[in-house]
Amino acid sequence: MAEAERITGTPEPEPGTGADPTTGTGEDGTAQAGPGAGRGRRRILALLLVALLVYVLDLGSKLLVVAKLEHHAPIEVVGTLLQFTVIRNRGAAFGMGEALTIFLTFIAAAVIVVIARIARKLYSLPWAIALGLLLGGAFGNLTDRIFRTPGVFEGAVVDFIAPAHFAVFNLADSAIVCGGILIVILSFRGLDPDGTVHHD
Repeated sequence: MAEAERITGTPEPEPGTGADPTTGTGEDGTAQAGPGAGRGRRRILALLLVALLVYVLDLGSKLLVVAKLEHHAPIEVVGTLLQFTVIRNRGAAFGMGEALTIFLTFIAAAVIVVIARIARKLYSLPWAIALGLLLGGAFGNLTDRIFRTPGVFEGAVVDFIAPAHFAVFNLADSAIVCGGILIVILSFRGLDPDGTVHHD
């Protein structure tokens, strides 16, 4: 066995450790340094980069439309089918639940905590992208609820994308919906956040 591993270049585990160098875990399931651990760090980095991109785009777009568009006539992007107009929304995505602002704030914070816990065992790039979309969107709207009027944890979210015959929303809402749809697709395909695939 040792000779075969020497020929193929596969490192032999240290005697008595039971470590698996291909997965980054030992025989007791604890994390070990190895290619698997490095792959996990890259997936977490991908999650954070996606979340940062979503957050920056959402925050930048909100600052821009508030400065240039609030209290002005809507801008027609595609005639009356798609317009930009600023609306302060104290509810959830797409204007729902306006009487639950504080509750929705804590829900967003809880989502962030759950994502942080899942990320510790994240080895799937599609899941990293999906969770990054959710995380960036949650942080985007949570920033509004904390820092915008009328007060901390009661702030109104800035919405500005207004399709015809539909609720007004923002980029954070879009990221959350896209992340949720991607998670549903991954779940139906049997792909778990740790990279394993199961078939029912």
